[in-house]
Amino acid sequence: MLAAAQLAVNEINTQRGGVRGRPLALVIADDSAQSARAIAIATSFRDGDSIVAVIGHLNSGPTIAAAGVYNSGARPVVAISPSASSPELSGVGPYTFRVCATDLVHGTVLARFVTQRLSAPNAAIIYQNDDYGRGILGTFADELRGLQGDVVVQDPVLGPTTDFLPFLERLQQQGRAQVIMAAGDRATGAAILRQARARGINLPLIGGDALTGIQSEGAIAEGVYLTSNYLPEQPGEVNAAFLQAYSAANEGALPDHRGAGAYDAVHLIAAAIEEAGTRRERIRDAIAAVGNSRPAYDGVTGRIAFDDRGDVRDKTVLVAVVRGGRITLATQ
Repeated sequence: MLAAAQLAVNEINTQRGGVRGRPLALVIADDSAQSARAIAIATSFRDGDSIVAVIGHLNSGPTIAAAGVYNSGARPVVAISPSASSPELSGVGPYTFRVCATDLVHGTVLARFVTQRLSAPNAAIIYQNDDYGRGILGTFADELRGLQGDVVVQDPVLGPTTDFLPFLERLQQQGRAQVIMAAGDRATGAAILRQARARGINLPLIGGDALTGIQSEGAIAEGVYLTSNYLPEQPGEVNAAFLQAYSAANEGALPDHRGAGAYDAVHLIAAAIEEAGTRRERIRDAIAAVGNSRPAYDGVTGRIAFDDRGDVRDKTVLVAVVRGGRITLATQ
């Protein structure tokens, strides 16, 4: 997120002379994926005289917690999340937006993929007991059952555990699971993979966009399926230019969906300032008008048009697979 946001700011400042003749600058903070920390940061941003808009937060729980701050007080401030996908964020306040799809889409796409593409309608699910994990779990399980599939094992991750043997033992004893659904982050997915393979469990592992980065775990991650709002191989000149610039600025690295979303968020905010100025309420109105009274924005993550709940209408979610240490489109 930071690398892509900085790239966008640099482009705007060097190629266009900033916005309205003034340079953009990033003020950076790390909420450590903790809601209490997110609230403290949101309060400092909202009450800071120099802040005109926020890009973030990354995780759903902290984003929901921070939204209560950004939408309150005498001077509320727009926040655009690149990646917070919990359905609970929809409509949380008029100053909250996101450029990613919700878990309602991610879970549904995963359920259809395992039944129709993997022919694996019986799933064992382990989920993080937070806004993200419960969101993916609920929509995946509901859609799976609607497609005549079944959830044969379901367990929450309780606290910072790295021991998934009880879950795996139940999976083996039950004997019906055809796929493991990890509704959690990369660390959770990697730990499940290592312990499952050590027990001789070679079922496919699937999950949502929080598994992004698991390709760095090496050979054990080969064949993992995950959803994403963005993949580097997406077509189009806008994305091609973004990839070239991002790679050049980051030693050949490729962006992920979080970076692509942050890049689009910066350009959305810059366009709003160009049109409406730096008053926070006018920036909010300009953002809300995207795809409504203003044209939709064609970004690297695709077309962005906001609905009245701050979500992007008709946002596409892709299923990717880890192949050769890279995340690539699963249909290829």
